[in-house]
Amino acid sequence: MNLKSLKGQHHVSALTANAKENYEFYTKTLGLRLVKKSINQDDTSVYHLFYADERGNPGTDLTFFEIPHAGRTHRGTNSISLTALRVNDDEALEYWRKRFDELGVEHDGISHHTGRASINFRDFEGQRLMLVSDENNKGVQGGSPWALSPVPVEYGIVGLGPVTLTVSRADYTAKILTDVLGYRETRQFQPYQQGQPEIRVFETGEGGSGAEIHLEERNDLPQERPGRGSVHHVAFRVEDEEELRKWVEWISSKQLPNSGFVERYYFRSLYFREPNGILFELATDGPGFETDEDFDHLGENLSLPPFFEAQRESIEAKLKPLDTKE
Repeated sequence: MNLKSLKGQHHVSALTANAKENYEFYTKTLGLRLVKKSINQDDTSVYHLFYADERGNPGTDLTFFEIPHAGRTHRGTNSISLTALRVNDDEALEYWRKRFDELGVEHDGISHHTGRASINFRDFEGQRLMLVSDENNKGVQGGSPWALSPVPVEYGIVGLGPVTLTVSRADYTAKILTDVLGYRETRQFQPYQQGQPEIRVFETGEGGSGAEIHLEERNDLPQERPGRGSVHHVAFRVEDEEELRKWVEWISSKQLPNSGFVERYYFRSLYFREPNGILFELATDGPGFETDEDFDHLGENLSLPPFFEAQRESIEAKLKPLDTKE
């Protein structure tokens, strides 16, 4: 089948127990823009918040489902264990190190563990995050930070970087990445924990940090029990609907159970789980978040896809008010 390469990360979707504090952290502390305040289309009683660059360009979205009574995450294998966010250069990391110190954000300082300058840090719920410098990066271009962000544009987050998968059987996931999704294995780096296998790096499309998956095998941990501060799934970029329908056929031909074509309104999707149980999504680059809101007012009001509009009154009645017009 004549498939085009996946283009890298599209978005990462995680869990929060508190939409208001989540909004405060990701907009006020990290300086991302809330580009869409919507609902979980599979459970309309909870918010789905989309943070990104100035207009939600594909490859820049970090999204959250609010699960108000979610318990804490018990970290372990078969999970998306680290989400990286890109900044332009090493100077930006110095800005962020000082900012985190001033704002009391838990972080590990600047390191070069993955082969790039980076800072590992956690949000208020223990969400595992990393800022990574694009100083020497080549490959997929980043986005454009929002001019009205509290973070100066030159230091702003420009998109998603490498996503780390921690699994109990790395070869199973590697086979899906290479034989099904068309990734290529490019290098390895030292494990985070001594005595563990090296972490394997896979990339797709133009490559670079916005198109990398880091695969970590751990046999010393139990399987992760997700909760607040965990990641639900990672999505990879597909050019358009025509290409996505080819991927639906391709994934099905590999006898992988999958969702088939799913209409998400802001993009179109396909979901399936790799053998270690991690949920993968393929998502189209468009139509995008300006489909139902103009650029200047993204994320200010509750946006519902047209197929939920008739239920707006009952949906809004179940949601705790969240003021995002500041």
